[in-house]
Amino acid sequence: MMTGRFPVESFQQIDTPFYYYDLDLLRHTLGIIADYAPEPNFHVHYALKACAVPEVLREIVSAGLGADCVSGGEIRAALEAGVPAGRIVFAGVAKADWEIALALDSDILCFNVESVEELEVISNMAAGRGKTARVCLRVNPDIDAHTHQNITTGLADNKFGIQMSDLQRAIEVCCLLPNIEFLGLHFHIGSQITDMQPFRNLCMRINTLVEQTEQSGVIVRHINVGGGLGINYEHPNHIPVADFEAYFNVFRRMLNLRPEQTLHFELGRSVVAPCGSLITRVLYVKQGKEKQFAIVDAGMTDLIRPALYNAFHRIENISNNGPVDETYDVVGPICESSDVFVRNFSMAVAHRGDLLAIRSAGAYGEIMASQYNLRRLPGHITSDNIGKLKKK
Repeated sequence: MMTGRFPVESFQQIDTPFYYYDLDLLRHTLGIIADYAPEPNFHVHYALKACAVPEVLREIVSAGLGADCVSGGEIRAALEAGVPAGRIVFAGVAKADWEIALALDSDILCFNVESVEELEVISNMAAGRGKTARVCLRVNPDIDAHTHQNITTGLADNKFGIQMSDLQRAIEVCCLLPNIEFLGLHFHIGSQITDMQPFRNLCMRINTLVEQTEQSGVIVRHINVGGGLGINYEHPNHIPVADFEAYFNVFRRMLNLRPEQTLHFELGRSVVAPCGSLITRVLYVKQGKEKQFAIVDAGMTDLIRPALYNAFHRIENISNNGPVDETYDVVGPICESSDVFVRNFSMAVAHRGDLLAIRSAGAYGEIMASQYNLRRLPGHITSDNIGKLKKK
């Protein structure tokens, strides 16, 4: 039996909770990205922080995307997945010495540097290896992306990046340090952005900063605009792919890109979120004084986004194709009041043993899982290997 994209009969053989990745949808998404970012000077780097499942990474590497990494572990994962070192960028507000050493020894494309202090450390470590480190300076553009306060990164009071008023000094330091090669400027304004206006505002800010930098006699060869493109969490079946056409067109039309400049993107959520679902089983249906609870075996240890960001994920009872006619709070087993996936949510009638799919969980889902309450980490399976399962 299939319910939508889900092979429910096969799911019955797997211990819940687990993540399911629809690789056909991922391939379709990667094809759309290729269609709307075909320019030779457009370079898309996948942000590994969203999801680093090996089967997912292999598809992304096969599509020719580079990697945006924020830790040494992610650099290793990217290299092991087959991403060429020359297509890896290393970001992050606090790079440890061993991570910098790994990046230098691997000869990655560039560091996205967040401070003058970090510049000096990278230069010293590069000098000790007889290397030159290529860098982009991450600028905090003070642009409000109008998203949840916990996922904004481009405001003046965020910890990320170099303030615009300090940029000229940072560039001067770059030019003075003998083991640093200045490539360009890096930006990232936040996450889950579905209104294109913040990206338009970013383009205008970049145009101004690049012009000012060039007027000081410094050439900007690389412009990295980060990521942040959001998806539609409300309607995963009707709108399964992010609006890549509108996103890339903003930068194509509004950024004053010179012929010799390369434009870099760091997309994560929009690439993988739609293809992943957390599959969980109903343990109990409990009638409270004012609410009805569907208590499932997945919890905030498996998918923390609702507890951490008050994020919404559509939930489907994939064991019941009936009409939507019951309202539940869908909650997990963790001993925390915040262990709630959704409140006052209408879905098909749930019974003990039913399987629920928590949709659009491919990004910041499995990768953020924990073992709080000494729970086991969730496993995963893909659409490519679901048919290879042996029946119990």
